[in-house]
Amino acid sequence: MKDFRKNMKMPQEAKWLMPGLQVKRWFALIFLGAVMMTLGVLILFDIKPVFYTMEFVRKVAMNLSTEWIAFAFVMFGAGVFFKGWQKTNLSIIDGSDNQSLLENLYRRRKLNRGPKVVAVGGGTGLSMLLKGIKHITNNITAVVTVGDDGGSSGRLREEMGVLPPGDIRNCIAALADDEDLVTKLFQYRFKTGEGLEGHSFGNLFLTALCSITGDMVRAVKESSNVLSIRGRVLPSTLDDMKLGAEMEDGRIIHGESNIPEAHGRIKRLFTEPKDCKALDDVIAAIRDAELIILGPGSLYTSVIPNLLIKEISHEIAKSNAKKIYVCNIMSQPGETDGYAVSDHVNALMKHAESRNIIDTVLVNDFLPSNLAKKYQMSGSYPVKVDFENLKKLGVKLFSRKLIEDSKEGLVRHSSNRVARAIYYWYRKEHKADRKFFHKEALKQECCNG
Repeated sequence: MKDFRKNMKMPQEAKWLMPGLQVKRWFALIFLGAVMMTLGVLILFDIKPVFYTMEFVRKVAMNLSTEWIAFAFVMFGAGVFFKGWQKTNLSIIDGSDNQSLLENLYRRRKLNRGPKVVAVGGGTGLSMLLKGIKHITNNITAVVTVGDDGGSSGRLREEMGVLPPGDIRNCIAALADDEDLVTKLFQYRFKTGEGLEGHSFGNLFLTALCSITGDMVRAVKESSNVLSIRGRVLPSTLDDMKLGAEMEDGRIIHGESNIPEAHGRIKRLFTEPKDCKALDDVIAAIRDAELIILGPGSLYTSVIPNLLIKEISHEIAKSNAKKIYVCNIMSQPGETDGYAVSDHVNALMKHAESRNIIDTVLVNDFLPSNLAKKYQMSGSYPVKVDFENLKKLGVKLFSRKLIEDSKEGLVRHSSNRVARAIYYWYRKEHKADRKFFHKEALKQECCNG
């Protein structure tokens, strides 16, 4: 967007001629059409426009340079026509802000050419990621877990029989153009009211749309159209998927919200029913993806649940897209106590039953010196980066400062920093691939020669 604002330092009328808007060709076509229609009408009434025009030009040319006359006619005519066309269009859009219109058009053209991204996860981690990625590309598919059974989502799931709308709601709000207003509206939680207390407006909105349209996919699509989101949000499955965990001490825990409360080390995560079917649109998006992002977010309750759907993990494993996992910065009590980065990666590979789901893991390499004491009090510690163990798993390490600046010593992912780091890594890997294939082609050419 900085490039756009830099280009905007020019006269207002001239901004329509900026490269990338793809409107100049239509200006020329409209002008040509208008000239042809005018000539046709004049010829129809036997006014002989060409003859008289040429006579006029010939007589004037006896005293003035023909080149200057022609230039003056072309520039004057084009200027008048362009100004009239512009004013007409601005009046049609009912006085909309010209700067905003140009910015939206420029952004749409630029972002439509961005990479095809599939982001897999859930919870606040996925919505945070989407807030940054939407400034890089419009070609986003967010694949959201539907295992949530707590809070407002859990109540609606139990009472209305719908897929839990909470994580889906957060992702829609994150991808919306008017992010602040939509987020406030969707995240508004009723504090009073019988039956309403504790529910968020967005959850009720999606539940109502689901009842009207017949299923959650259509509900999400219609709400996305209303809110003009960039990209799309898809539930990983339409099955009534519930999570269970087998702990290392042999306990079996049922329900996503109960897993962190079990306070034990998780041995294995599973779904009920066992074989949930992936949404067809999710599989198609993964097959078409150029970049697949896993996380950040709760390892066992946000990211892994998507990989338990075998079709999804299988398609990610065999995809030729670049694959990156955004590791959590701090351990999560009840889920990843004592976990290093390699433990996160190993858990993902184990549940996906493949090592090919991750090429690189993105980690944060900066922590505030005054790390808030509340983390230690809650049993949350920085995730240790163990490069040697990652190397054994065949995964590369990419580190950047990913957190927001905080005087209070809080650790929160910065959506813009995470998105920029991922995009930088993606372009670097893409460029390396092109060089590799170019060298291989040259070798093959030499061998054939």
